[in-house]
Amino acid sequence: MAKTDFLPNRDSDLAIAVARAISTLTPDPGAYGLTQEDVAPVTAAGGDFDADLALASKAAAAAKGATTKKNASRRHLEEEFRGLVRRIKAHRGYTKEQGDVLGIEGPRHLVDLTAAKPDLTALDQTAGVVVLSFTKRESDGINLYCKRETDEDWVLLSHVMASPFVDDRPLLHMGTAELRRYTAVYRLKDKQVGAFSDDLVIACAP
Repeated sequence: MAKTDFLPNRDSDLAIAVARAISTLTPDPGAYGLTQEDVAPVTAAGGDFDADLALASKAAAAAKGATTKKNASRRHLEEEFRGLVRRIKAHRGYTKEQGDVLGIEGPRHLVDLTAAKPDLTALDQTAGVVVLSFTKRESDGINLYCKRETDEDWVLLSHVMASPFVDDRPLLHMGTAELRRYTAVYRLKDKQVGAFSDDLVIACAP
């Protein structure tokens, strides 16, 4: 079985191991076939290492303290700066252009519309009125399609530029509930982009 290295990995353990060996060898190095001159270089190297280890430990402690102080200063700075920015943005004359100049608008999270699909939500208002909402993202809007019970295929309901959109068509048969199926796709520069949303089925109450 292979033996592990007799030298410990931790600096402090190495310093202790060497000091123990030197303290044993120094009184009678001849018992181990050595002279004082043989032991002297290790004794000197051990002293240098002890001194440098103490300096390194002190520096590490100082660095830890400095990092803790720096982190506290950052938290204080962020708190003060956020308060200032809130005051700036609350001013009635504030514009996004000013925010861009000051660097306080933050980066926009751009969405790849070619791989995106709208998330439609809807709320039935009864009597055929349905309020549909969606997230516009970086698109120009959506093409909204609907299929009612009598439709054989999807019908383009509207080019919707902003959310929400109200489908206020009356019920096919007044006083009778009906199912409507909606889907949408993003629109950018007069072209459809991305994938169609999941079908959204709404029961329209009379």
